[in-house]
Amino acid sequence: MIALNDHWPWIVLACSALATYASRFLGAALSGRISPQSAAFAWVSCVTYALLAALIVRMILFPMGALASTGLGTRLGTAAIAFIVFAVSRGNLLLSLTIGVGVFVYVLW
Repeated sequence: MIALNDHWPWIVLACSALATYASRFLGAALSGRISPQSAAFAWVSCVTYALLAALIVRMILFPMGALASTGLGTRLGTAAIAFIVFAVSRGNLLLSLTIGVGVFVYVLW
């Protein structure tokens, strides 16, 4: 008789793969049917931006790993500089990200 404990990691892996691929399949199947101007699309966009903003704030205020060894002022200052560059450059994400990372590396050097 085979114990369930021996197969538990495979069951968890299969459930995880099923959840991942099912959501991707639904996204691919429904992507052609959702209008970019619809309320559902606007809601998904808002939730996505809110999650991204929450992750960025979490990384700045409650960092983990090597980022935790840097000061809060350094993280806030470089994020502010990157945001200012983003606003001045009219939404150039690559430029603001490059300058923000460059300033962060320069300050820590």
